[in-house]
Amino acid sequence: MTRQIAVAGKGGTGKTTFTSLLIRYLIEKKKGPILAVDADPNANLNEALGLKLGETISEVIARTKSAEGLPAGMTQETFIQYKLQSALVETKDVDLLVMGGPDGPGCYCFPNNILRKHLENLSDGYNYTIMDNEAGMEHISRRVTSAVDILFIVSDTSARGIRSAGRVHSLVRSLSSRIKEIYLIVTKNQTGDLEALQAEIAATGLTLIGVIPYDACIVRYDLESKPLFDLPEDSPAVTAVNAICDKVNL
Repeated sequence: MTRQIAVAGKGGTGKTTFTSLLIRYLIEKKKGPILAVDADPNANLNEALGLKLGETISEVIARTKSAEGLPAGMTQETFIQYKLQSALVETKDVDLLVMGGPDGPGCYCFPNNILRKHLENLSDGYNYTIMDNEAGMEHISRRVTSAVDILFIVSDTSARGIRSAGRVHSLVRSLSSRIKEIYLIVTKNQTGDLEALQAEIAATGLTLIGVIPYDACIVRYDLESKPLFDLPEDSPAVTAVNAICDKVNL
């Protein structure tokens, strides 16, 4: 059975960095194949993984809004199914599907049932599905993702970030989504930061599963446009993410 892992948090917290290093951990542990889904409109998981961006699902959906966008004799459902397969960026251990940004109001509403069904069918071929979500949890709230085994909510070491993580937690609870485990991860930690945030963390109602320290390697790799997937093994961020993955038995 495919394990469904979701990662959420506001932009700039290190959410995509964590997602890419989580995928790296699974590959190193030989737990693939893995389907990675970039569900953040500001898609950059492909860059963190060192993969080229293919066609996005929002582009496919936009083409289904009128019959003129469909090939002759092809139904909406058949077209989306075909394009889901062709939009996959495929590698030996991980395949990537990029949702892309909404193309106007209601972009995801019309074909959601079809999209959900085919995402579920697609996921069946993988041991893990990892979804990098936006803070608003668009794809979980619209039930594109039917169930999640583990949700990691990521915050940096700021009161604003922790409060945002708490709001994501409240949103998830209000959706009555099928999420088995929910954890908080705090990133970019430096000496004294975590102690100052204890009250804010407690107010979220979340279990803090791990802390990722500030890592100068990440800053350098970003400046040099290097994939974060290729961070050195002794990178503090890599070590911390590996410890988190061990802790939750991925």
